[in-house]
Amino acid sequence: MAVAEPILGVQLDELCVCQLGTVSYREGLALQADIQAKRQAEEVPDTLLLLEHPRVYTRGRRSSDNELTLGADFYRERGIEIVPTDRGGKVTYHGPGQLVGYPIMRVRDIGAHLRKMEAAIVATLAQHDIEARSRCEEGIDYTGVWVQDRKIASIGVHVSKGVSTHGFAVNVTNDLEPFSWIVACGLPDVHMTSLEQELGQAPNGGFGAFAELMARCFSEVHKRVPVPAYPLGHK
Repeated sequence: MAVAEPILGVQLDELCVCQLGTVSYREGLALQADIQAKRQAEEVPDTLLLLEHPRVYTRGRRSSDNELTLGADFYRERGIEIVPTDRGGKVTYHGPGQLVGYPIMRVRDIGAHLRKMEAAIVATLAQHDIEARSRCEEGIDYTGVWVQDRKIASIGVHVSKGVSTHGFAVNVTNDLEPFSWIVACGLPDVHMTSLEQELGQAPNGGFGAFAELMARCFSEVHKRVPVPAYPLGHK
């Protein structure tokens, strides 16, 4: 299991950004818990983890069994693990080609934290000429980012002792079919989309360039300067 490295000399207006590549979901949970504990103890600064997960369904605190409509055997045969989590929200899917962001930060207002994540994703997509929006005023199930009536990014968080874990997932070039095998985000008629689907091709610069742009836009929304950093075990 990776252990978070204390990052010294970081200014208050800086945000540590860790680009981790592919990390198993369970390892990601352990890494978040480690950094969260250190952030609560003021041993590390606010940190944004950016990564991809192997194929997995995750269940938020409001999820129910009927959202996994095809049964555990169906998902197991396709190599998709099912993992319960303490984040908000319902069932969603993670897989290769989807950018997952875990901001582990001091949070005073959870609603404002969610809106800033949405704003950062909208700003990032705008750099690719994709007009996206928040639908937060329509209810909690519509948290996330949408392109017209198509959902391109999901959001779910957990805050403990003033520090957040979990975060956002933006569909970039990932396979969207696994979303159709569940009641994604608790919305039976939701239509998921991706940056690649909206553009008709992979984004310029590929996945890595999109992740870099996401880090910049996220930092700008929080009025921070992104500083590259690495947890131990991921250098």
